[in-house]
Amino acid sequence: MLLLKIDNLMEGAVVKRPSKVIKTPYVADVIPINNNVEVLAHTASLGCCGLADIGSSILMTPINNNKSNKPDDKPKCSHRIYLSILKEREKEIIIGIHPKLAEDLTEAALKKNCLHTLQNVRSYKRECAIYVEGKVDSRFDFTGIDANGVPFIMEIKNVPLADYEDITAKDRKKKCYDDREQNTKVAYFPDGYRKKTEDTVSPRALKHITELTLIKKESKTRCIMCYVIQRIDVDRFQPSIIDPQYREAVKLAINAGVEIITMVVEWTREGEAYFIRDDLPITPFE
Repeated sequence: MLLLKIDNLMEGAVVKRPSKVIKTPYVADVIPINNNVEVLAHTASLGCCGLADIGSSILMTPINNNKSNKPDDKPKCSHRIYLSILKEREKEIIIGIHPKLAEDLTEAALKKNCLHTLQNVRSYKRECAIYVEGKVDSRFDFTGIDANGVPFIMEIKNVPLADYEDITAKDRKKKCYDDREQNTKVAYFPDGYRKKTEDTVSPRALKHITELTLIKKESKTRCIMCYVIQRIDVDRFQPSIIDPQYREAVKLAINAGVEIITMVVEWTREGEAYFIRDDLPITPFE
């Protein structure tokens, strides 16, 4: 099932991030393969743990900027990075890395009744703020009414990362996986920079799963966490072991009745995203 199509994609190679022109980690210097003229490209996912960092091959689209003739105007990004091209053992995987893609893919899946546990919804809204004094204060990606008239809240998390083992980058350098099938990776969330190893990777993600758990315990609302895995070289998913706080919060959420959807999407070089499944197995908690 086709979910989404990104038009006007072009391939490029990231040569520097942050850009030498704009000193922010959200901007990279990229050389398109078709004209070799360096451009500024926005990367909403920072370097996406290497998927949009120096040396990465990416797919991007032009941005329609409202150009000004003022000489003191600062340069703007001319392109936006959406996809990463992973080449491994002569095989190629296209990975969706722009976080907003996950929300758009989920909305398309809702409209096309791809989500087996959330079909024929009566209504839904995106980006809804929920506030309960002293308990909940967040903006969730989707709220709505399901086919049975039951309200639901659904939060979306983009999952672009996967590897043969969910371990630290330092430990991964000591490993060799040449004997492993390429489609046997574990997709994991979250990962990223943190000041201390005991810190949670994403305080916002931890807050969302914790508040969904509280809402589920105190109401009849369906609370759903949807992990959108934008790659097909995986056979399981797990909350990352590098973030014990988030991992424990997901375990508590499941025990409280929060529903987990693990949606796998396949991207093509032409910018087409296809629904594969919404039930990728979750690695059992120890």
